[in-house]
Amino acid sequence: MSDGSAESADLVGAGIAPRPRRLLLACVAALLVSGCGAGGQTAGTGDTTMQQAAEQADSMLDDTLGAIEPGVQWTHGATSAGSCDVSRRRVVMTVISPGRVGSLLGLVQRSWETSGYRIKSVNKDEEFPAIYAQSRDGYGIALTVGAERQVFFEATTPCVKQSDVSAPTASPNGPAYKYPVPRPNVHSEFWS
Repeated sequence: MSDGSAESADLVGAGIAPRPRRLLLACVAALLVSGCGAGGQTAGTGDTTMQQAAEQADSMLDDTLGAIEPGVQWTHGATSAGSCDVSRRRVVMTVISPGRVGSLLGLVQRSWETSGYRIKSVNKDEEFPAIYAQSRDGYGIALTVGAERQVFFEATTPCVKQSDVSAPTASPNGPAYKYPVPRPNVHSEFWS
């Protein structure tokens, strides 16, 4: 695949590196943070529904973004629901300077560790770093840095009881973008 191809541009535009190694690493990391086990077994969640699990994922994202000081502007990313799990996403609209990326990752990692999350993997790639963690009850959470240092957060639920899933109720602290979400466009005295 050439760097100039439309497919490559779409991948980079989505914050995904087109290189096969990075794609493989992203797939492995997604499996690490995914709550669904082999065979679609429930991960000890009892009668929790997909909607309840999505609300827990939203709470994890709220707490994570609330721990970032000074705050960053964010908008909702896509929600995806599988046969028994849900992924919620948030996209940071604040421009993060190259010199502040490490600070942001360190702050988030410390916040997750303080909250009792187990850090499962850290990708120290200079261009596209990421952190993957998991809560004690099987929820995954990830911070990934994409093109133009746009930061993405994703919370994934374990396999739970099937139900309908509503859109997130939290209001973004800036514009509520529809897909596609634009590149970071908010200046911060500290982060930018």
